[in-house]
Amino acid sequence: MCRYNRESCYIGTSFSSNDYLCSMSHSYPIITLKAGKEKTVLQKHPWVFSGAIAKEPSNLQEGDIVGLHSSSGHYLATGHFHKGTILVRCFDYSNRTIDASVWEEKISSAINYRKALKLIDSNSTNAFRLIHAEGDGFPGLVVDVYGNTAIVQCYTKGMYLARHDIAEAIKKCFPSKITAIYDKSAETMAKQGAVAGTDGFLWKNENHVNDEFVVENGIKFSIDFINGQKTGFFIDQRDNRTLVKHYSKGRSVLNTFCYTGGFSLYAIEGGATKVHSVDSSKKAIEGVERNMLLNFPDANHESFAEDVMTFFRKTEENYDLIILDPPAYAKHLSQVKNAMVGYRNLNTEGLKRIKPGGILFTFSCSQAVDKELFRKVIFQAAVQAGRNVRIMHQVTQPADHPVSIYHPEAEYLKGLVLFVE
Repeated sequence: MCRYNRESCYIGTSFSSNDYLCSMSHSYPIITLKAGKEKTVLQKHPWVFSGAIAKEPSNLQEGDIVGLHSSSGHYLATGHFHKGTILVRCFDYSNRTIDASVWEEKISSAINYRKALKLIDSNSTNAFRLIHAEGDGFPGLVVDVYGNTAIVQCYTKGMYLARHDIAEAIKKCFPSKITAIYDKSAETMAKQGAVAGTDGFLWKNENHVNDEFVVENGIKFSIDFINGQKTGFFIDQRDNRTLVKHYSKGRSVLNTFCYTGGFSLYAIEGGATKVHSVDSSKKAIEGVERNMLLNFPDANHESFAEDVMTFFRKTEENYDLIILDPPAYAKHLSQVKNAMVGYRNLNTEGLKRIKPGGILFTFSCSQAVDKELFRKVIFQAAVQAGRNVRIMHQVTQPADHPVSIYHPEAEYLKGLVLFVE
């Protein structure tokens, strides 16, 4: 049992072995911090950087569970070891063995939170995020639910090694909802250079049948979780799609980087007079057409399999409402400078194509680009386009993509809704 003066940790006073009493760590390899580096761990920030480490065992393997100790030898946290700048990702702060009961406890907490959000057993929405990495205490793991199937995607080897235990915990804690659990980690793990694996079902009930489509706020989407991007759908734009619906009545709408047409479908349902969907992927455009037929077969909709910037330069048409939702331009801090050029050029073109009195929805999902930097680049684009712009809304990810108060870096999605004169 560990006791410490929690308040002193938050107001920045020095850390002392007299502040708390701790038991010895369980039988995990011990990583020891440098003196004075324990404060962020006591504040439950899950990342421990290599520069904070005083001592580590020489035989550690990628993904090993480790105990994190202060310089004076007291237990602080349990996490996964990873070779790189972030050496340990902490997922537990109790000095205990990590067994099935721990994963069940954490999964139950995530389920209870989604129940509070009214996402469990909703009649209008059956696609949501069940586990959102650090936001739910699972660094390196996301789990999305599409109807009766849970899609597991691991971003660290530690969570990859735990995926079968986590799947068992989902089965036990969520028995009435889930009839299959699919692992889609091969691509993400290959990018980490950690594992060469294949995607496939971790578990499937003998009576399981893949849902033909999922439903989000009453709109049907055909989801290809096996071959689609990420886990098959961008759930994180659910609330922002609803906002597009709110402003679409009587407007012509352009949806760029449309993927499978989420914003386009909401615009049609909101009463848009015309919707154009643009994506460089022909496969994505096929998904748009398929989803449009599922919901609005007679809609005034046209799709274009074309690069967005090429489309902007070729088209002579202006629109009442434009959505700019590009992929992440900067996945690392080293890419931010080039990303800012990309965001500025894209938004300048978008602002040029908005009719007076029109609305621009613009987004960045780059974690390395914070809200202030994003606003700055939109300011530059407005100046360059010569348009008068007001901010109507500042938006982010939905509540099932929670941000831990201890880990603000998890707020990756930022967006601005702009009124353009």
